[in-house]
Amino acid sequence: QVQLVESGGGLVQAGGSLTLSCAASGLTFSSYAMNWYRQALGKERELVAAITSTGGNTNYLDSVKGRFTISRDNAKNTLYLQMNSLKPEDTAVYYCYAANKWKPTINYWGQGTQVTVSS
Repeated sequence: QVQLVESGGGLVQAGGSLTLSCAASGLTFSSYAMNWYRQALGKERELVAAITSTGGNTNYLDSVKGRFTISRDNAKNTLYLQMNSLKPEDTAVYYCYAANKWKPTINYWGQGTQVTVSS
């Protein structure tokens, strides 16, 4: 059974930092591209950051470029999102997402972790 379990969310003041983790199990982690999405209250889910299966390429939402860093440790089956200089508009539930690199229709979602940034 595949599980993606996010952790590291919480309440932080504007300008602060948080690091989210997504622990994967039940899949060959190194065969999956990984993404972080977020969904704010009343808004659609949006792609925040993406990383290829090897970690060799990353992409970011324009509004988080220079502040967020996505990374992965394939030996630990874990995905990370380092978030610095947080803003109130970063407040959302953050989800990790895994897509098989050969067959992206095979994909999985985590349950999400709440990030709240106070002004």
